[in-house]
Amino acid sequence: MAIASNLTRTALTAAFALLASSLVTAQESRPNLSGIYTNMSLTNLSRPEGVEPLVVDENLAQQIANSTPIAGLDPGELDESDAESPNGAPPAGGQDFGLRGYNSFWVDPGSQLAHVKGEFRTSYIIDPPNGQIPRLAEPLYDLDRKNFGYRYLTGIGDSSGPEALPLAERCLIGFGNTAGPGMMGTLYNSTYQFVQTDDYVTIVVEMAHDARIIPTFSSAEEARENRRPDVFEQWFGDSVGWYEGDTLVVETVNIRPLQMQQSSVPISPTGTITERFTKFSPTEIVYQFIVDDSNLYSQPWTAELSFHATEDKMYEYACHEGNYAMPGILAGARRAEMEAAAQ
Repeated sequence: MAIASNLTRTALTAAFALLASSLVTAQESRPNLSGIYTNMSLTNLSRPEGVEPLVVDENLAQQIANSTPIAGLDPGELDESDAESPNGAPPAGGQDFGLRGYNSFWVDPGSQLAHVKGEFRTSYIIDPPNGQIPRLAEPLYDLDRKNFGYRYLTGIGDSSGPEALPLAERCLIGFGNTAGPGMMGTLYNSTYQFVQTDDYVTIVVEMAHDARIIPTFSSAEEARENRRPDVFEQWFGDSVGWYEGDTLVVETVNIRPLQMQQSSVPISPTGTITERFTKFSPTEIVYQFIVDDSNLYSQPWTAELSFHATEDKMYEYACHEGNYAMPGILAGARRAEMEAAAQ
């Protein structure tokens, strides 16, 4: 009996040692994503008109960057002033009415095109090769898309109630798809903090202090088995992750429909967005996202950009602190309604 007991203890010790060794090996093979990064660049999701190659040399990259519009304004226009009203504000309804709120002091989208694996890229989209989103001419699903570009340019829009204002104006989520899924830089505050544990990866997004908390599992099958119920339509969707070698894979479904109305990477309720985070170097995470939705697109399409380590600090984005816009907009709309009724 003593011999059998000793053999059992020896076998168990060996099994635990093997398990511990496997866990250490698995953890060592995972990419170390923790840190503070930025994805700021002047590259857009789609390739600019007249530009064919995805990759350009440094000289051409700088020429394209120098001619890239920012916030809808050509270079140099951001600080030009049109006629002013008596109180110094841009004229109501003028084309620059919304844009002059972002003069060059506040805007910080970067000064160069996206730098990915040592290459300057002219678009985030790498497939299809033409760098364009392969939208269906007649979508099979109606996202009820809202055109907030006109409101941004003119200051004129639906003010029937607080819910009529865009999500970013209400400080619910950041604008420009900054938190994704399909995370891209925007006009400013394109800083991210990755916090990685054994069971989660959390991505804190400076704009507008959004946070994605992604549980990670041992395999894609286990991850999909642990999805939340469909009734939980969350901002940024239901994201689950797993590791494939040195890459974190994150698959997202069931994004809140209201977010999809304003997203630059929309999907229908049956679509998926798959993100891949690969540690390309100690200071660069290569980030891909693949959009797969046959209701909206003629084929799955892939975008790629990089997060670069930065010494910058992560600042609080106190979006609503001292924000008088919402009550001012709604009060002005009610006043206009009363005046119209009186007439």
